Amino acid sequence: MAYVKELLKGNTDPLLLSLINLRAMYGYEIIKEVARRSEGYFKLNEGTLYPALHRLEKAGLIEGRWQPSITGQERRYYHITDKGHDVLTARRKEWKGFARAVELIFGV
Repeated sequence: MAYVKELLKGNTDPLLLSLINLRAMYGYEIIKEVARRSEGYFKLNEGTLYPALHRLEKAGLIEGRWQPSITGQERRYYHITDKGHDVLTARRKEWKGFARAVELIFGV
């Protein structure tokens, strides 16, 4: 399982951008969505998530805004920026090339 953590570490940013690209989300919602969409394969914790969100925000790829949730509680929702869209598009292209090369070597 240590290998999975290393793979996730190198791909956290594009995974977060992909989710936030779907809709604005707050931190705990992102943690749950990563687990749900990966069928439990990836488990983000707050110690991984929030530094990544701050890094993406500092780079101008996402923007955090305080908004009321459906319960009325204020939560910081993260929105993707135009720059974030551009980076996500590039990372998806890189990933497709990488995955194809691995599959060719694995013989899948």
